[in-house]
Formats: sequence, structure tokens, C-alpha cells
Amino acid sequence: MSVTKTEAILRRETGTLPGSDRRRHRPWSDIALNIWGVLVILFLFAPIIVIVIYSFNNGRLLVSFDEFGFDAFATILDKPAVQNAVRVSLITALVSAIIATTLGTLSGIAMARYPGKWVWWFLGLLLLVSVTPEIVDAVALLPWYVWLGQDLGIAAFNDGIVRLSIGSSLFATAVVSYIVRARLVGQDSNLEEASADLYAKPVVTFTRVTLALAMPAVVAGFLLAFTLSLDNTIVAAFVQVSGTTPWPVYVLSAVRSGLRPEIAAVSTIMLLLTLVALAIVALVLKRAGDSATDIARTMAGG
Repeated sequence: MSVTKTEAILRRETGTLPGSDRRRHRPWSDIALNIWGVLVILFLFAPIIVIVIYSFNNGRLLVSFDEFGFDAFATILDKPAVQNAVRVSLITALVSAIIATTLGTLSGIAMARYPGKWVWWFLGLLLLVSVTPEIVDAVALLPWYVWLGQDLGIAAFNDGIVRLSIGSSLFATAVVSYIVRARLVGQDSNLEEASADLYAKPVVTFTRVTLALAMPAVVAGFLLAFTLSLDNTIVAAFVQVSGTTPWPVYVLSAVRSGLRPEIAAVSTIMLLLTLVALAIVALVLKRAGDSATDIARTMAGG
């Protein structure tokens, strides 16, 4: 039976032409890189997998796995100190996310819609905020809060939630700015110009057109800011006040007396919250029409 010319070409290109000794084999370098990638992923996620497994430990100490059970999760309901630390962390993360989203959205829109030399200077400042070590931020924030709260008498800066929220929002604001700017740079501004041509007020154009275009990135930035604020340890350890100890600082202080399984249980719950937030981010961006590549670029601020 004869084969068509197209089939013959396909077989020749793939090395499956009858009588041909050529076969396509994957280069050994590709196989080695794939194996290396799997090992790197296992290396990165092994500690997380271990802490999730040990959250189901019914033993007295976290490092000693006695038997499988859910006592660690039930213990959370019986310890007011754990509940208060988790409550402070969640409230702080929420307020910090609101602050970061508000400031980051406005700055991201400004950079995308009013380009100029100032944008690069402003991006440089945001980059400086992003790369500044947290210990530097913490050391700088503490005397600033003391000066505002005690020397100037602004009582709000003596409140632990206010201190933690502002401190956690610094890095998150830069992240939201990157994401919103990346979203709007790829969007055409014709709709905003058309709204202005139809005599819409600037506020109406901003809320119904500009903000609507940026909304997927705003939601993504809010959720990312929330998750970033949950594990802010160094700044929180410096600026906290008595009665408002967040969860990361509580865990840090518990290391001295020995970690207990309920710490792993709360960490597992927070991990699930983080994964849910990231899934919502991807879903919102996907519903907005972004491809997988665009989603990755938006979430990375690219």
C-alpha cells in the first residue's frame, strides 16, 4: 500500500520512515535538567510537607511524632494565647492589605497612565523598599513610632494593630504597585479617552473605566498583600506592644520552651489560607481574560 506524500514527509521528519534507522531520542541534558528540577522542588517543599504531616501529631512536642490524630487542631480552641495571636495576625494582615492596596493601586495607575521620567525614579524608590532588609525597616520604624506616639502625643501610634499594619504594608505596597502597573500598561487607554470625550467627570472615568480595567490586578494585589503580611516576623517583633503579639512572633517565642503540635496545626491552616488566596488570584485573572503567561507575569509584577 502506498503512502501519501504528506505522510512520507511526516515520517521522514519524525524519523519513523520505514527502513530508516533514525530515532528521535531526548538529549541526556534534558533528562538531567528534569531530574534536577524535581530535586529542587522537593528540596523547597520538603519542610512544608513535614510541618503539615506533624500538625496531625498527638504527641506533647512537635519534634516527637507519637500517633496520628487531630488533637493539635482541637487544642487551638482551648488556648486563648494562640487564638489571640492568630486574631492579631489576621486583623493586621487585613488592615495592611487595605492600606497597601489603596496606595499601591493609586501609584500603579499613575505610573501606567502618566508616564515620564518621574516613573523611573519612582520605580527606583519602590525597588529600594523591596530590597531593603526587614531588620533595617524594623530598626527605623521603632523610634519613629515612639516619636509619633509619645513625643508628639498621637495616640494611634501607641496601638499595636496600627503599628503592625503600617509596618507590614510597606513591602506589600510596592508589590501592589508593580502588579497594577503591569496590568494597565498592557491595556489600551482609548476607553478612558472615549469616556472623557463623552463629557464624563474624571471621577466617573476613574471609577467606571480605569479602576474597572485594573480591578483583576487590584484583587490579586490585595490577596497577595494579605498573605505577605501574615508572616511578617522581624518588623512585628520590633514594633509590637503588649497584648498584640502576632502569630509569627508567638511562634518565635515558643521556640525557647519547645514547639508544640498546635503550632504546626495553625501553620497548616495559614498555609491553606495562602493557597486559597493564590487560587482566587489566578481565578480572577483568568476570568479577566489573561493567559497563563499573563497571570504569571501579573503575579510577579512583570
